[in-house]
Amino acid sequence: MGVYIIKRLALIIPTLFGIMVINFLIVQTAPGGPVEQIVAQLSGEDTNATARITGGAGGDMGSAAGTSDSGSYEGTRGIDPDLIKDLEKQFGFDKPLHERFFKMMWDYVHLDFGESYYQDRSVASLVVERMPVSISLGFWTLMITYLISIPLGISKAVRDGAPFDIWTSGAIFVAYAIPAFLFAILLIVLFAGGNYWDFFPLRGLTSDYFDQLSAWEKVKDYSWHITLPILAMTIHGFATLTLLTKNLFLEEINKQFVLTARAKGASERRVLYGHVFRNAMLIVVAQLPGALVNVLFTGALLIEIIFSLNGLGLLGFEAAINRDYPVLFGTLFFYTLVGLVMHLIGDLTYVLVDPRIDFETREV
Repeated sequence: MGVYIIKRLALIIPTLFGIMVINFLIVQTAPGGPVEQIVAQLSGEDTNATARITGGAGGDMGSAAGTSDSGSYEGTRGIDPDLIKDLEKQFGFDKPLHERFFKMMWDYVHLDFGESYYQDRSVASLVVERMPVSISLGFWTLMITYLISIPLGISKAVRDGAPFDIWTSGAIFVAYAIPAFLFAILLIVLFAGGNYWDFFPLRGLTSDYFDQLSAWEKVKDYSWHITLPILAMTIHGFATLTLLTKNLFLEEINKQFVLTARAKGASERRVLYGHVFRNAMLIVVAQLPGALVNVLFTGALLIEIIFSLNGLGLLGFEAAINRDYPVLFGTLFFYTLVGLVMHLIGDLTYVLVDPRIDFETREV
């Protein structure tokens, strides 16, 4: 197993480098970079472009990545060419494409992710600030989803075709059909000051006076704020995981080794949890690291927007919309690295669930 881990760790570096190269090149073809936004603002073509571009772009941005090549901007008529050159130098776009990329990667190796164009803060500080929100959403969503879905899926498999299975299947299909963002809006309408009750807050993970509360009051305040977002995020994953668990258990229950164990007089509990559980849970448990990455970085985006939660998903989305390249590429680097490591952890989880699996005997 040690050799396999070393091989996988060695593959992380070229894989990460390749992903960064591809995304870097794609961004070069996308119009609307920082310089182009300022040019559009100065020429009056983009009245919605705010002063944050000029206000937050101060200082040396030479470590930033990506925009079109110099001198190819539209709408520059009437604008001093020297101003364009100054803007390119300010953002670091006066350097060749390959030089910008390798400088960016070299800075990343030294854990220097640059500063945001618009927020006048380092990318690292922005990620650290947003991390608690994403971790809270991801951890509780997965915890609740797994704690409910696995026992429910097992119960449905054992009672396949019974009234319990039929009624719960109906509820699960309804939950599966409702998008998370739509369910979030429904929760707001019902319980957060919409047309009915006003039980839960609509903004943030904690109240403004959180630091003044006692330890128990902080727990209650945190739980009060996070209830609706977690319910909204859990509904779809809960339905999917429950059906997956049921189908995996049904597949294992009908196999020959289960019939043999029953014929030898093993109790139903022994058959279910001693023989079936390990095989059936292999895929479910091994998916946990990947599911965590998905929830942390992408799955919570709409929920963060609806409930005004400043998490990592919203940070990356805002960076893409605003062409905030230091934040965009810094978070992409972080997401990709974490995703590759989690994929390796997922493989190791297979071995923990079923020690009979040996990755040494296969090619990486």
